[in-house]
Amino acid sequence: MPELQRLRADHAPALLAFERENRAWFARTISDRGDAYFADFPARHRALLTYQDGGTDHFHVLVADDATTILGRFNLMDITDGQAELGFRMAESATGRGLATEAARTVCHLAATTYALTSLRAQANLDNLASHTVLTRTGFTATEQTVLRNGTAGRRYVKELAGPEEGAAGAIGAAGL
Repeated sequence: MPELQRLRADHAPALLAFERENRAWFARTISDRGDAYFADFPARHRALLTYQDGGTDHFHVLVADDATTILGRFNLMDITDGQAELGFRMAESATGRGLATEAARTVCHLAATTYALTSLRAQANLDNLASHTVLTRTGFTATEQTVLRNGTAGRRYVKELAGPEEGAAGAIGAAGL
């Protein structure tokens, strides 16, 4: 069973491989990260760990059974006043199996229980049906249709967290959190 892990320095090679291998897949429904992202990846990874250490963000990777392949990313970003933005992406090879929904449930549970957050926000491009499905299945409510940061039409979502009793963590285990 895949495992959700808090982002660490030693995830860097597998995370870069995940981003490279799925770049075209991601670009179909979300904006491309651009060449600079890949060229500056080591510095970017270190910066993410610094943000995480500072408590402004919490980054997670979904690691396959082989303990080396990353199947997805699930991030809580821009934490302010008990609120955060949930962002996620899955490898093309890992879609259609419910893994994103289970990992998102686990992150929502962690947000309430481990990180003491009270609400989450998320957004998805209108043509990204998989993300809309994950968000609604994990208890997010659509709030408005809008233009997203990448200039495409999208929908915003919110989820109020119930606190320490926030739902079960789901079928995906969380390690190193």
